[in-house]
Amino acid sequence: MSSNGFIKGRGAQKNTPNTFLQHVYEMREDFLEFCRLEGEEAESNKTQYIPIFPKTIVNKVDSPDVGMMYSMNPYQGCEHGCVYCYARNTHEYWGYSAGLDFERRILVKESAPGLLEAKIKHKNWVAQTIVLSGNTDCYQPAEQKFEITRKCLEVFLKYRHPVGIITKNALILRDLDILKELNAHQLIGVNVSVTSLSEKTRRILEPRTVSIQKRLETIRLLSENKIPVNAMLAPMIPGINSHELLQLAKVVSEHGALSFGLTVVRLNGAIGQLFSDWVKKALPDKADKILHQIQECHGGSLNDSRFGVRSKGEGKIAEQIHEMARLARRRYFEGKTYPKLNMELHQQYKDGQLKLF
Repeated sequence: MSSNGFIKGRGAQKNTPNTFLQHVYEMREDFLEFCRLEGEEAESNKTQYIPIFPKTIVNKVDSPDVGMMYSMNPYQGCEHGCVYCYARNTHEYWGYSAGLDFERRILVKESAPGLLEAKIKHKNWVAQTIVLSGNTDCYQPAEQKFEITRKCLEVFLKYRHPVGIITKNALILRDLDILKELNAHQLIGVNVSVTSLSEKTRRILEPRTVSIQKRLETIRLLSENKIPVNAMLAPMIPGINSHELLQLAKVVSEHGALSFGLTVVRLNGAIGQLFSDWVKKALPDKADKILHQIQECHGGSLNDSRFGVRSKGEGKIAEQIHEMARLARRRYFEGKTYPKLNMELHQQYKDGQLKLF
């Protein structure tokens, strides 16, 4: 912890109360003062890995403004610590806080590969792209230890099933061998998140993610191996990274991205409290202006749950962001197309397997 109380290496700077719990545990102020005087930590900042045993792993996505039908998450919680992450609120379903708990208590689903195999080999399953991950990053640091994502990719390859990946970690390159085999059958598409070209911004906004240079190198290496890459320039946060949009689009295109997507930041549930607390500590001189500009994009509120609007924003600032995006696509992505994945091969494979019996 730094002298100003900022917890280094973490995005959230506190635990917010869990809205599903009637009773809230809080440390007494006299104990916290004792820890400060003695130079001790009031609680451990180490990451804990907690095994859980779900009955299913593939989730149907019902939201009409999310571009996927099915997702799966080998891990709940994410050590990357992105302070704006919409997935933080889901940690409350497990009895934890959306704040520091989300980054320090990672729920691990080691049964995921078996559950996935049971799902996609079922006779009634019709292939649709399943996205790793719709919630938390499947290549977060825990993956280096547990290798659940790699085992799931082996299942997708075995059953010739289409899969999408969303990540901001260069660890994906570890699995380049499987990705190349999937791509030979047009079964893989990768989305790499790049939110800034500034390492200073990256370090405070996404403290435990890989460097921007490594992310760009990841796009380049995937593209050189003919694996389609879409860059996720998201979220755009007014006053923090929205001014970088054109240059971001230019750079990811130069590194081989075939397309890009974006969202305008929204701070639902506990994320509004966490982000407000963080920005006042991390960027105190700009904090009020940033929060006001985010509110301008969402009808005067940090929170926005309106389908069709919540991820796009509205008002002058949001429109400026989308106008820059339109210009970027014309200028840097003309003639580029992101391919559709093969939905037929899986059924052909299943039919062929059934004929063996």
